[in-house]
Amino acid sequence: MKTIDELLAEGVAGKRVFVRADLNVPLDGTTITDDGRIRAVVPTIAKLAEAGARVVVASHLGRPKGAPDPAFSLAPAAARLGELLGSEVAFATDTVGESARAVVAGLADGQVAVVENLRFNAGETSKDDAERGAFADRLAELADLYVGDGFGAVHRKHASVFDLPTRLPHYAGYLIATEVGVLKKLTTDVKRPYAVVLGGAKVSDKLGVIDHLLERADRILIGGGMAYTFLKAQGHEVGSSLLQEDQIPAVQEYLRRAEDKGVEFVLPVDVVVAPSFPDLKTKAPAHPTTVAADAMPAGRMGLDNGPETNKLYAAKLADAATVFWNGPMGVFEHPDFADGTRAVAQALVDSSAFSVVGGGDSAAAVRILGFDENAFGHISTGGGASLEYLEGKTLPGLAALED
Repeated sequence: MKTIDELLAEGVAGKRVFVRADLNVPLDGTTITDDGRIRAVVPTIAKLAEAGARVVVASHLGRPKGAPDPAFSLAPAAARLGELLGSEVAFATDTVGESARAVVAGLADGQVAVVENLRFNAGETSKDDAERGAFADRLAELADLYVGDGFGAVHRKHASVFDLPTRLPHYAGYLIATEVGVLKKLTTDVKRPYAVVLGGAKVSDKLGVIDHLLERADRILIGGGMAYTFLKAQGHEVGSSLLQEDQIPAVQEYLRRAEDKGVEFVLPVDVVVAPSFPDLKTKAPAHPTTVAADAMPAGRMGLDNGPETNKLYAAKLADAATVFWNGPMGVFEHPDFADGTRAVAQALVDSSAFSVVGGGDSAAAVRILGFDENAFGHISTGGGASLEYLEGKTLPGLAALED
């Protein structure tokens, strides 16, 4: 895999460089609520611009239906990128149409443009190789060189991620090189004890990585909505908590395998419950109570780890040498249910372990809860991509960057 440093050594002045970034940031209307992914790609874009490249930045945002949708426009992300670069960023109102061609043609050396959301074109995500390839051909007309730096999308077989690099000389940006280097530390020559913290809503999203980590981790801590399927699998009442009944047999099998292999599975010992899911817009009081994890009342919904669980998890992380964390412990967006996620983050800050926060909601939570990002070993930009890498899967976007 060639790197951006090799590209810069070859010279990029006057050349059009297509940077596949990940600007898929959360929006409240047109307001960006977490700009972490934009900041992560700035070093690559800035270095190319400083070297005289004409930089064409492309990304997806959200899940539009293959057609323009103002709710998913990249215009706010383009404006924020300009602020972070300290220079004006041109914006094309389409991806491969008249606006994109004109904006790219108008770039001078060292200037940057962002084209509109890639997923406004059905060819970007098409499962038909010909349709996807045709869109990649049109994208290739905008550039002379390709730099892949959207780690959050490398697990997708999409036109701009998988097909386009085969049509242009291609290189890995700084972000992708960093992410891959970090993930290798979680899969080869891992320093032990190796602890993994998994949260989030659905246990089905994590089955593959749990299966893989049972062969590698020393202990696995479970929280978030997925914890209630584990508790149910142990025969406990979970009230109206999020539950995936169909996953109980798989969970029970994992618990048995963990015991056989000597992998410690740690589940909540107490949980914070409420009558219903909280209002995340008004943040109105949700009337929470704390109950033992094996004594949840019917009609109550588990929404966070309890204080005893928080102490237990902090103790389980205190002596770890390596920690991977993916998924919040509760509904951290509401103050009544943020303590579990905050406790895990604080435990990692207090630990001497090499800690990796595995993207997605957990990365957003770290920032929203006010933690210094530099206090962690690494905060990934790609939740799904990180998980699939740890599952041992081949990621299309990384495979495409290999020579």
